[in-house]
Amino acid sequence: MDSERIGEITMDYRVPYADTDQMGVVYYANYLVFFERSRNEILRSLDYPYTRFEEEGLILPVIEAHCNYKRPARYDDLLQIHGWLEVESKTKVRARCEVLRGEELLAEGYTVHACLSAETMRPVRLPEIS
Repeated sequence: MDSERIGEITMDYRVPYADTDQMGVVYYANYLVFFERSRNEILRSLDYPYTRFEEEGLILPVIEAHCNYKRPARYDDLLQIHGWLEVESKTKVRARCEVLRGEELLAEGYTVHACLSAETMRPVRLPEIS
């Protein structure tokens, strides 16, 4: 059963040289940076940017990350980074992401985040973010 998508967004991103490796393709680790950009914009769209979590004494560390690479992206490609959140439990959220070039899926994956008290580093209930 699929979880409810929360804060679904799509953003454009033009690949700069800095994101590519010696082979002229986007370096594999940069996809996790794309995932982070998506996650930031999702939370911002929900009026709950990371700064608000921090003001409330909360942190959202990554506790799991996965990326499935399908096709390479290259310098100057115009990518669409599509993302959304899925609440997994009272204390965990999964941020899903797809990286596309037009209709072509280049990569997909997710990061899982625990909601922790910044003071105690113990799990706490996620705030209402939907």
